[in-house]
Amino acid sequence: MAQPRLPRLTRPGSTPRTTVRRIPAKTVRETGVLYAILDAGLVAHVAVTGPDGQPFVLPVGYARDGHAVLFHGSTGSRLFQGLAAGAPTCLTVTLLDGIVLARSAFESSMNYRSVMVLGTCSVLTGPDKEVALERITEHLLPGRWADARHPSKKESAATIVVSLPLTETSVKVNDGPPDDDEADLALPIWAGNVPIEERFGRPVAAPDLTGAFDVPDYVKRWRR
Repeated sequence: MAQPRLPRLTRPGSTPRTTVRRIPAKTVRETGVLYAILDAGLVAHVAVTGPDGQPFVLPVGYARDGHAVLFHGSTGSRLFQGLAAGAPTCLTVTLLDGIVLARSAFESSMNYRSVMVLGTCSVLTGPDKEVALERITEHLLPGRWADARHPSKKESAATIVVSLPLTETSVKVNDGPPDDDEADLALPIWAGNVPIEERFGRPVAAPDLTGAFDVPDYVKRWRR
């Protein structure tokens, strides 16, 4: 898929705006980890400022396409119109892996993997737009694009599809056991981790589904 010309690739956390200053040891600079977190996520949150200066944060389904993130919204959305016009934005993805129970409330925390992307979006049109819609669908619903009806001309015309380059990013990861103060280690309090697991449930057929349809094999193969 053809992409808009992107700025020079930089490693995560390598610009002044993406340098982690609070507990910098959690910084991850490997581009492969950046890709892996984005590939594992399903929902991103996109910040944009409205015409009156009010900031908003929008949840969006997305897909990574090489060194860019693709997502879409309505042409009737003033916020997406702003993104399409080049308004600066911040996109974040967070994967919550567990709760960390330290002996003190202050040291208790969460295990997570997170990505922050700064930049401006480019609007995709024509064949690039159609391919982007396919990639978003396949990221969220693997195997579905070949089985479902594709967007009509009217539906496509009502949709803005944008590409946000991964050229200014920050990656943070927190994992491992609690980091209690040495003075708290002797307290008679349980400490440890509680993992959080994500999974797909049993498919439920639509109430208006007519005919004898089995759950598609590609849906049965979905795993989280």
